[in-house]
Amino acid sequence: MDSQLKARPVSPLEPDPMAGLLRPYGWGFAAVVLLQVIGGLAGLAPLLAVVELGRALLAPGPVDHRHVWTVVIAGAAGLFVRLLFTGASSGAGHLLDGHVQLSFRRRLAARLGRVPIGWFSRRRTGELANVVGQDVSAVHPLIAHFPSRLVNAFVVPLVSLIYLFSVDWRLTLITVIPVALAVAFVPLMMTPRRLREQRTLDEGMGRISSAAVEFVQGIAVVKAFGGGERAHRAFLAAADGFAGDLARWARGLSGTAAAMQLALSPPFVLLAVLIGGALLITNGAMAAADLLPFLLLGLGLTAPVAALGHGFDDVQAARRALGRIRDVLAVRPLPEPEHPAAAPRGHRIELRDVRFAYDDGPEVLRGIDLVLEPGTVTAIVGPSGSGKSTLVQLLPRFFDPTHGSITLGGVDLRDLAGGQLHRTVSFVFQDVRLLRASIAYNLALAVPHAGLDDVIRVARLVHLHDRIIELPRGYETVIGEEVKLSGGEAQRVAIARALLADAPVLVLDEATAFADPRTEQALRAALARQAGDRTTLIIAHRLETVAGADTVVVLEDGLITERGSPAELLAQDGKFAAFWHSHQEGNQSR
Repeated sequence: MDSQLKARPVSPLEPDPMAGLLRPYGWGFAAVVLLQVIGGLAGLAPLLAVVELGRALLAPGPVDHRHVWTVVIAGAAGLFVRLLFTGASSGAGHLLDGHVQLSFRRRLAARLGRVPIGWFSRRRTGELANVVGQDVSAVHPLIAHFPSRLVNAFVVPLVSLIYLFSVDWRLTLITVIPVALAVAFVPLMMTPRRLREQRTLDEGMGRISSAAVEFVQGIAVVKAFGGGERAHRAFLAAADGFAGDLARWARGLSGTAAAMQLALSPPFVLLAVLIGGALLITNGAMAAADLLPFLLLGLGLTAPVAALGHGFDDVQAARRALGRIRDVLAVRPLPEPEHPAAAPRGHRIELRDVRFAYDDGPEVLRGIDLVLEPGTVTAIVGPSGSGKSTLVQLLPRFFDPTHGSITLGGVDLRDLAGGQLHRTVSFVFQDVRLLRASIAYNLALAVPHAGLDDVIRVARLVHLHDRIIELPRGYETVIGEEVKLSGGEAQRVAIARALLADAPVLVLDEATAFADPRTEQALRAALARQAGDRTTLIIAHRLETVAGADTVVVLEDGLITERGSPAELLAQDGKFAAFWHSHQEGNQSR
């Protein structure tokens, strides 16, 4: 897995991901915190009212009923204000959280829609899905709940302490001893070793997600060829590894966490307040009635601090998640031209000294010079790993060459606007992905304004119409919900989509690999009928495809070793001839 998606530590010299990503929402945070401050301070009124009632009722002489009712009304008013403002703070926090999560997912979708396709192929699906799903959701506690915990842990206790200091500074110091002990344990939970263990847990969860996704995606192969135990071994290994990491993390924190919980527990705080108060009262240093506010507010000092501990875990988790989100957003997209070139003059394609390497790896293509003329079909053959798929994916600009240029009608692909390029270059790959939408929508994906007659026309061309009308809802049948298409049917949908788009450049990566011989012949005939002056580039593995090409290019180790018509290359008796004869022998043996 690429380090860009790992929960790596943030260097002191690089911007904090929380500050960078959440800065645009600062005013929203400020409003949430302000509402919570007002509600939190108002929540002290009922407690202070109880204290004042105790003093009024315990004071010698007759009870002042007017004063008592004034205190009761003040306490009730404070409770009402607390409920009103804390409710408003919670509502505003959840609204802000929804806005932030929606914004993050939109930004991630926009960025992932512009990054090179090769970037996806180098990353695990599960871990990338975690960034868009779980990592974005991890900001919820930070935005919706942490402001209230922060105010309750700092602002309310601070005001309470000021009030308690005004009553008796000595007992106040005794009351904060449990809190001070708990705070002293915090650095033990933030050691480099604890942080490394937490990052290891995050990475382990990512491996579990990836292993689960990969196992589910490959379940058909597992069922077909057996070996289920071997297939889910990666998932079991990831789960066992995570369990071991979790056990080490829990053992490392259990003692510290237990000590903190003991220090902040109500019995421990109550014991400290009662012992200190008893000493002061028996020595005549404090009135007995003054012990009441410490019993009420003193216990209230520890609960927010304990809640802050859990909130701190949420903040750390959100910080790590935001770091991974930031890393995805920082992936450099394919650059769009500031001033796109005019429409290309024709659709002649020329590759000049094209070189390409994935990330910092070795070159996959090493100086490709190739011309694709309009009205011709060029077939690329070669062994696995020779760079065929990489070469054809450069034409729809799934990534840019690291050196050299590719021109379309005399215009560099990098100078064309994305919409213009996609209207000019259509592609069908072996691994077809269909949307969970109607068949008609999938067929007309490249031409949204196409009418049903046009959709039916291309469906007939690829021999798919009869299959569709057999379905209960025909062309409105939803793929993935009401029907599951076979691999060959999915490829026919993709080819029909390309025919409907009628782009002047067509790229095919063994687009009929899953079709039976009769259907494959029909598909080739449909493509040939609509060829016209289209420029076609095909990765070919079958003799029938190669035989119908105008030019054959033999690719080996990122280099073109042979090129010419099928007849010319057979006459040379080189690599292509060996490929031809081996496939002929294979067909005859079947």
